[in-house]
Amino acid sequence: MSRIHDALRKAGQESSGPRGSGVRRPISPAPEASGFDGDAPPATAIGNQSPSSVLVEDLELADLEDLESIIHGAREVAYSPQNDALLVNPLNPREAPAEEFKTLRTRLNHLQTIQPLHTLVVTSASPAEGKSFTATNLAVTQAQLADKRILLADFDFRRPNVDKTFQIDCTPGITDYLRGKVRLSDILRRISGTSLYILTAGDVVPNPLELLNLKECKALIDALRNHFDWIVLDSPPLLFAADANLLSTMCDGTILVVRIGSTTFDSVTRALQSLCENNVLGIVVNGARRGELYSKYSYYYDYYYDRDKAAPAAESAAAQISPDLDHDDR
Repeated sequence: MSRIHDALRKAGQESSGPRGSGVRRPISPAPEASGFDGDAPPATAIGNQSPSSVLVEDLELADLEDLESIIHGAREVAYSPQNDALLVNPLNPREAPAEEFKTLRTRLNHLQTIQPLHTLVVTSASPAEGKSFTATNLAVTQAQLADKRILLADFDFRRPNVDKTFQIDCTPGITDYLRGKVRLSDILRRISGTSLYILTAGDVVPNPLELLNLKECKALIDALRNHFDWIVLDSPPLLFAADANLLSTMCDGTILVVRIGSTTFDSVTRALQSLCENNVLGIVVNGARRGELYSKYSYYYDYYYDRDKAAPAAESAAAQISPDLDHDDR
C-alpha cells in the first residue's frame, strides 16, 4: 500500500504543476469465426447446462430463468473497433500497454482463486482519468484466455462509451431492459469468434440513479455473475455521481483508476472514503509516458524480434490501433 500512496502523491504533485461464489459450467468450443487472435483458434464458450433459476416476481425478469439459452443465442457482432479506440492489440504482444493489462489480468485471476470474485466495478474519482479505457481493455484482455467467458457492461448511463468503442448501436441496452421495454435476449451481444459479451448502456434516461436502485438491477447482476467468469462494469466517476457507489455494493470488487498529472491525492482520498474502502481491490495508475513503459520490455522483445522475421505483418496490423496510455475517456 505504501507504493500506491507514493504513486498517488506523485500524481497530486504533478497535477499542481504545468458476493457468493459463481456457478461454473463445462467448457465447449465456440462457433468458428475471426476473433481477436487472427489465425489463432477461436475462444471457447460454456456448454449447455441447466441454468440456475432466479426467483423473481416481475414478468420483465422472467427471462433470467433461462440465461444459458440466452447467452448461447446472443447476437454476434463483428470485432470492428474505432481506429482511435486505443484497444490493446493481441497481434502485437510486444506493445507495453498490452503487457500492463496482462499483468492486471493475472493479478485479478489469482485473486479470484482465493476469494469469490466475479463482478468488478471500474471507476475513477473524476472524469477523463481513463476508467472506460481500463474497463474495456481489461475485458478484451480477459477474453483472450480460451477458458474465460467475459461480459463488459456499460453502466455509465450518463456518458456511455462502450458502444462507440466497438461501433455498435447503444440501444436497446441496459436502461431499456430495466424499464421493461425489452428482454435480456434483445440487448446481449457477443463479439464474433470470441468469448467477450457486451451490454451497452441503452437509451438516455433522466434518472439513472433511480434506475440503478430498482430491484431488477441487482437481480440482473446477481443472475449474470453465475454465468460469466468476469463481469466488468464501466461506471460514472465517484465524485460526480453516486452511481458507482451504489454499483459497488452490488458487486464483488472495485478498481479505482487515477491519472498521473491530473488526479489529486485529495480527490482519491475522498473517492475511497465514499466507497468505505470495503471492497476496493486496487488502484490502476493511468497516463504514464510511453517511454517509461516500453523501456522495461525492450531488452527481451528486441532480442526475440531480431530472431523472428515473420513479425512484420502483425506489426503492420497493430500500427493502425497502436495504444497510448496518455489519453482521456470519451
